[in-house]
Amino acid sequence: MALKIYNTLTGQKDPFEPLEPGHVRMYVCGVTVYDLCHIGHARSAVVFDVIFRYLKYSCYEVEYVRNFTDVDDKIIRRANEQGVSSAELAGRYIEAFHSDMDALGVERPTREPLATDHIQEMIRHVERLEQAGHAYAVDGDVYFSVQSYPAYGRLSKRPLDELEAGARVEVDERKRSPLDFALWKASKPGEPSWDSPWGAGRPGWHIECTVMGQKYLGATFDIHGGGKDLVFPHHENEVAQAEADSGQPFARYWVHNGFVNIDKEKMSKSLGNFFTIRDVLASVHPEVLRLFLLSHHYRSPVDYTESSLRDAAAGLDRLYGTLERLGQALDGQAVPNQVPVAELGNGERTVHEAVLGLFNDFDQAMNDDFNTAEALGHLHRCARQVGAYLHEGFAPSERSLAVLGYARNSLRRLGGVLGLLQEEPAAYFLGQRQEGLERAGLEDIAIEARIAERTAARAAKDWAKADQVRDELAELGIELKDGPEGTTWTMKR
Repeated sequence: MALKIYNTLTGQKDPFEPLEPGHVRMYVCGVTVYDLCHIGHARSAVVFDVIFRYLKYSCYEVEYVRNFTDVDDKIIRRANEQGVSSAELAGRYIEAFHSDMDALGVERPTREPLATDHIQEMIRHVERLEQAGHAYAVDGDVYFSVQSYPAYGRLSKRPLDELEAGARVEVDERKRSPLDFALWKASKPGEPSWDSPWGAGRPGWHIECTVMGQKYLGATFDIHGGGKDLVFPHHENEVAQAEADSGQPFARYWVHNGFVNIDKEKMSKSLGNFFTIRDVLASVHPEVLRLFLLSHHYRSPVDYTESSLRDAAAGLDRLYGTLERLGQALDGQAVPNQVPVAELGNGERTVHEAVLGLFNDFDQAMNDDFNTAEALGHLHRCARQVGAYLHEGFAPSERSLAVLGYARNSLRRLGGVLGLLQEEPAAYFLGQRQEGLERAGLEDIAIEARIAERTAARAAKDWAKADQVRDELAELGIELKDGPEGTTWTMKR
């Protein structure tokens, strides 16, 4: 199955055919840098990170541009509140953004342009629109004339007359139509400004993405992405001002991710259910948050709850647990480069075929509009099949080692497309255990002392005492497992 992408512009899944074979050009609207990023930002970043990774996995060369809005009313207001320049505030939150994205395992795009580095290009774009009759100046402001662009509303599927009827009554009387939007804004005293033919001012929000997208990717490029909240008016306005200037289609595939709700309510600071990425990662492994977000189709809304995070954590534990058991079975032994398929026994053949099938199923899911939820299901199913073989039929041999080595590499590779399974299992579980101990206010040595106490009770056949120790540890979230080599323990989530 070839890749199909749900295209907001057409309202259907369209076969993906880039303008240039083997080369994809993608632009995604970035953040306005005036505060720390929240989990809604995390969803958009992870969604397009996976699309970026999958396109590269599919052997495309990808140019991925994601901007920073570093001049804006919110930035100016916050900078004034803190007594710093807008540039200083924006720089601080760009650094914070990169720190959060690095923690989430989000790969850096090919380019991350700043709006303020492209002011002159924006001015020239606005001048061309004005000269062509698509824009008009009023008292230092410049507006795009929506009536001059008959296709307005095509992306958001909103007829022009409906948009006009629904426009706010409290509209700037200087505008010819309530739908007209700012391309250039006259600066107020104390605000950052740049010289222009219309006086000192700064760009409107919508113009920056049009200009930067076309500068780095061309007048027409393949994919434009962002959250669903950007379809109207931001992306609708981008299309209008781009195509009115160039006369060419702007972006060919429009991709929009769904919202994140908190316990079925919209995330809002006023409701007290607002979580930054740092809030979440203070108690949750970054890959747990990624797995949770990817367990839902990117276009669907996601309901963020404690129980859903626990489910994601348990699922990630199972995947890492399979990798850990594969590592123990391989035990550092040299693994053959090729699997001797003709010589495989029944159990080995079953595992090998499961892994081969995983690649096909994974690709089918991802080619169906990047269905990460289904792809994750295939990854879990294959891990269960590998785990069953390790539990029931594994015996070390050149054949079995080849099969298990292939299985481990394949799980890691496909997990990597989703940004998962990037740690060594031992490091992952050690980190989880240490976090659990810190939350419980415990130390390794105290746990080992209680286990030694229980072992002595068992040796003395004092079963009541042994059970008491086990139960007390269980109340602290510590799970014991007795085996031939002694008792081991893990932290329950």
